[in-house]
Amino acid sequence: MIAEVVINGSRITSEKSFYNEIEKVLTNGLNWKIGRNLDAFNDVLRGGFGQFDCDEKIILKWKNFPKSEASLKPQFLRMVLEIIEENDNVSLLKVH
Repeated sequence: MIAEVVINGSRITSEKSFYNEIEKVLTNGLNWKIGRNLDAFNDVLRGGFGQFDCDEKIILKWKNFPKSEASLKPQFLRMVLEIIEENDNVSLLKVH
């Protein structure tokens, strides 16, 4: 079975809000916050932080992607998308 995780791009208006949204939807029940950096984001995508197991296949549905695209710095967004692409267990769907 493939897990589906939904990111709400309407809530992503900055790098800080990106990490807040990632933490909200990709982790579960942690009594600590994830790092606010791309290495931590990469680690979370691999799994094992509550929402899905390590290396479990997931579909990452990024709703309102154009809003995030307009809000985030292009270089930061490019690095985020590269990290997603490099994780073989993650399939990205950009939804309007």
